[in-house]
Amino acid sequence: MLFEVWAPQADRVALRLGGETHAMERDPGRDGWWTAEAEADDGDRYGFVLDDGHVLPDPRSRRQPEGPDGLSAVVDHNTFAWTGGWRGRPLPGAVLYELHIGTYTPEGTFDAAARRLGHLAELGITHVELMPVCPFPGTHGWGYEGVSLWAVHEPYGGPEGLKRFVDTAHGLGIGVVLDVVHNHLGPSGNYLPLFGPYFTDTHHTPWGSAVNLDAPGSDEVRTYLLDSALAWLRDYRIDGLRLDAVHALADTRALTFLEELSTAVDSLAAETGRPLFLIAESDLCDPRTTTPREAGGLGLHAQWNDDFHHALHTTLTGESQGYYADFARAPIDALAKTLTHVFFHDGTYSTFRGRTHGRPVDRTKTPAHRFLAYSQTHDQVGNRALGDRLSATLSPGLLACAATLVLTGPFTPMLFMGEEWAARTPWQFFTDHTDPELAQAVRAGRRREFAAHGWAEEDIPDPQDPRTRERSCLDWSEPAVAPHARILAWYRELITLRRERPDLADPDLAAVKVAYDEAARWVAYRRGDVRVAVNLSKEPATIALGRNGRSVVLAAWEPVTPPGPDGQLRLPPESCVVLGPASV
Repeated sequence: MLFEVWAPQADRVALRLGGETHAMERDPGRDGWWTAEAEADDGDRYGFVLDDGHVLPDPRSRRQPEGPDGLSAVVDHNTFAWTGGWRGRPLPGAVLYELHIGTYTPEGTFDAAARRLGHLAELGITHVELMPVCPFPGTHGWGYEGVSLWAVHEPYGGPEGLKRFVDTAHGLGIGVVLDVVHNHLGPSGNYLPLFGPYFTDTHHTPWGSAVNLDAPGSDEVRTYLLDSALAWLRDYRIDGLRLDAVHALADTRALTFLEELSTAVDSLAAETGRPLFLIAESDLCDPRTTTPREAGGLGLHAQWNDDFHHALHTTLTGESQGYYADFARAPIDALAKTLTHVFFHDGTYSTFRGRTHGRPVDRTKTPAHRFLAYSQTHDQVGNRALGDRLSATLSPGLLACAATLVLTGPFTPMLFMGEEWAARTPWQFFTDHTDPELAQAVRAGRRREFAAHGWAEEDIPDPQDPRTRERSCLDWSEPAVAPHARILAWYRELITLRRERPDLADPDLAAVKVAYDEAARWVAYRRGDVRVAVNLSKEPATIALGRNGRSVVLAAWEPVTPPGPDGQLRLPPESCVVLGPASV
């Protein structure tokens, strides 16, 4: 077996395998690379010794059985017996579901989560979007401080567990998207700087030195990230990747890393015959993120649309702190703008940023499915002081309205786990750092952050307390009881409508027509022959839909009569309705 490692700064490199040491030789064809041949089987432990240092895990380790600080293990991907002939599911027409393996079930493993995938198949979900699964310190955490970007967190079930999960999902017709983090690595268990210039002080980020995408040595760093991304799609048969905070990738090169990545993924899709895609998280409000490369864009296939979320959140809650301030002045107007123009900030002034922000989307050329819409995500729930969901404060009617706006709107919908039954469990920030100093720094930093906004420090959950994670696990007894069962039935009905009504999958953004009344708190929109009306007020609303023929109710949260000859729709408080043309 060939062992290889990039260590351009080392004078000597040795392979430590099964208690034996093998000297490695410089690869004459690749600058900075070292190689050695040795017999090894699946599961054998190994590491590398640089000069006279300690044994270190492989930067391209496929498995870390004892965690980020332990030895690496050989993984033979050919030993797994995949079932079925999965050919993939494309992003257009998708309904995504963001899922955290460690809290989706109390067990917090791939196998336990796989046993609950039937629930998602019945709901109508087409893709699950897994939060990061790379190794991180301890047992439980969000996953955004992962290291070993080719490996799988062992407490979740390791490489075999992830493959079983993906295989089960595919057997149910569900694709799998994986959240990957390229903009930083965790501070604990990160040995990459000992091997080479994986980071650079040319740029600085909220996490310290930037990942080296454009300084000397960056060719190999970019290849490291590209090969890792392709490995998830190839070796684990993942269907797409969600790229964390691409706006934090400091990259000044003419050919950007994201363009290289999208090119490589498109090539792999052509090679495998499976639709593969990349979904960016970006706060730039820049349509070039998802514009095809041949048209001058980065070529990513979709992106999260936080502007839609922020407009919807302020409309539902009235909150105006932080970045919500830009949307809170006229929230329904902001919501209407995002439904038709995607970004609220498309060259407008942002008081939160103190400058103009964003760029307009060309609605005549850009398909709506390139943008994801959601009312909740791990970020928007977990980064709140108490990790409280919308269900903690909103009525079932308003929750139903939020679901309607997400699932009948023009964008690709995404749900956050448990949202579909209005889960009462919070989703809080939790960590399991094994370094006592780091654990205390995270605990103190979290409390200091919210104390600056008026919270008492003792009210902020301790991220290191195991009970914080336990509180965040879904309660699977809830979906069968009121009011959760009714909310769940509503989500199922809306997802079924989206699948069965072609107008609700129409990618034409320019065809979306919206009317609204800021004072009366209602919004209505038309998508082909389907009309949607949402009343967010505590008072009944009368909405003029026009005299365009008879309509029938396709779905309604509260009993409602279709518009009469005058075209007037009377909608109960905190309620919503989906209307379609009457059959001839």
